[in-house]
Amino acid sequence: MKYFLTVLFISPYPYFSLLCFDGKKFLKAQEYSRDTVYIITFIKGTELIYVAIEKGDFIKITYTGRFEDGQVFDTTSEEIAKENGIFNPRGIYGGDVVIVGSGHTIKGLDEDFVDKEVGYTGTLEIPPEKAFGVHNPALVESVSITKVATQLKDTRAYPGMEVEVDGKKGVVQKIIGRRLRVDFNHSLAGRAVTYEYTIEKKLDDSEEKARGLLALYTGASNMDMEITPELIRVIIPIEFSFNQRWLISKGRIAHELIENLGISNLEFVEKYPYAPNKDESEEPVASEEVETEE
Repeated sequence: MKYFLTVLFISPYPYFSLLCFDGKKFLKAQEYSRDTVYIITFIKGTELIYVAIEKGDFIKITYTGRFEDGQVFDTTSEEIAKENGIFNPRGIYGGDVVIVGSGHTIKGLDEDFVDKEVGYTGTLEIPPEKAFGVHNPALVESVSITKVATQLKDTRAYPGMEVEVDGKKGVVQKIIGRRLRVDFNHSLAGRAVTYEYTIEKKLDDSEEKARGLLALYTGASNMDMEITPELIRVIIPIEFSFNQRWLISKGRIAHELIENLGISNLEFVEKYPYAPNKDESEEPVASEEVETEE
């Protein structure tokens, strides 16, 4: 953790000096604009000590994303979501936990967290290349309709329909005979966006970090878990057996938890309650649980 000792002085310039202190000695002096540096303030005697948000920190953020015309497309606020017609009843509102520098949010926003303070609120304009990417014509492909036949069910393909081909998600732009023109760019590619965000807190507790990261990836915030200095044991809900979001992301979740929490072992445990057939016995049977570990 880095500490910054501020030397305050009267100056006609909008800058102040910071000496980087690692707890034993001052490492170097730097200058920062008053408009761009925001760091936590602690009082120690007559000195002002600051601690900045760094890469690798777990932080909880709340935010609202808008297009250039002011239209809201993403938010952690249930109230704002309802007001703007984007409320998802299965969504989790109230804030997201992210690891700074790990790509849990778009690049421009992720970079902006560094050197900010807990409690910081600001608005950031982000160009397409640091938001959802520029629109790449090479990602617009011609696809045989047979590749999405199982996704059509009882409907015909239509422009604007979302499809998945070879593990890639895209949107149908046009239908030409038995072929579809599908755009595999991100749906927001090529658009500049504006985010208003607040850094609500920095997480230090291991369980809070683990729960926050699991909620970010799976949408579930109430998994049972056991935590020791060497081990995290997470009980996976039975319904996750068919949850594609979980099946795809559990490897990355495991890697990030082990790497960032300093543990040596992580267990994902699936529990399947045993229910005997009625024909097996008329006698009451004690409940059993079958566990599998990954």
